[in-house]
Amino acid sequence: MSQKPHIDRESGRHLFKQMLRIRRFEAKCAELYQAQKIRGFLHLYDGEEAVALGVMQALEDRDAVVATYRDHGHAIARGLPMATLMAEMYGKMEGCSRGRGGSMHFFDRARRFYGGNAIVGGGLPLAIGIAMADKQLRPGAVTACFFGEGAAGEGAFHESINLAELWDLPVLFVCENNLYAMGMPLELAEAETNISRKAAAYRTPNEAVDGMNPIAVEAAARRAVDSIRGGNGPYFLECRTYRFRAHSMFDAQLYRTREEIELWKERDPLPRMQKWLEETHMLSPQELRGIEADVEAEIGKAVAFAEQGQWEKIEELERFVLVDEVPE
Repeated sequence: MSQKPHIDRESGRHLFKQMLRIRRFEAKCAELYQAQKIRGFLHLYDGEEAVALGVMQALEDRDAVVATYRDHGHAIARGLPMATLMAEMYGKMEGCSRGRGGSMHFFDRARRFYGGNAIVGGGLPLAIGIAMADKQLRPGAVTACFFGEGAAGEGAFHESINLAELWDLPVLFVCENNLYAMGMPLELAEAETNISRKAAAYRTPNEAVDGMNPIAVEAAARRAVDSIRGGNGPYFLECRTYRFRAHSMFDAQLYRTREEIELWKERDPLPRMQKWLEETHMLSPQELRGIEADVEAEIGKAVAFAEQGQWEKIEELERFVLVDEVPE
């Protein structure tokens, strides 16, 4: 696999459209949340799209993905249908988790997307288990595990990296460092704010990259995946990024200023990619309008699909709570 992405008209427009799909999907989710069509918790990914998309470009179908509670971007970038994701947001049976998981628990076994996780750092031990199994059953497969910098303060973070290094497990650790673990500034929570150095303490190859640049993320992810597939054990990738929206819909954002947010928005991966494509004559105004129309139509169909979906029957609510049959 080439470690340096070759960006031509097709691949550049693909990157832009995928990021736009994530951004517009979440904007619609925020709108539907305000209308009380979507309930529960809602953690949006605005600003961090380059991380999920860049990493997914380096993965194959045989690879596994473990996400966080902020999992919309990962799921869309992995290829989960937008319609089933929206149905899950609505809590409908047609959702990817039968409507039982909601925003934080997208799941798709067929695509080896082992879901979001409401527990901070909770996906890390799961990734270790999946990678252990794959090392025996799917040689060459990689498990990509996404988590925020807040997880670096959890014991599971250190335990997981330690075991992955000890056992040479094929894990790609992807830290989405957006500077605030919910509402705690990184410098107030961690004595060492360079998260990749924590991986270095376990002798795990590591790299820090601009998480606002999908091409830079993809290049780093390809280097990491090549190393892992080469039998060199785990790899740690710290993507330095920023979320433009609140931690969740209940967050007053008292821990940061509007000026800081606007400063980071100057590095917004979407308009930067659009500008670059236009300046290199890879995207015309007419093509841009076509892409935007396609995305809006897809979202419209997803909302209609969710609206028409079915609620789970009351008599089936206890299904999957206990094991129906114990396998031999």
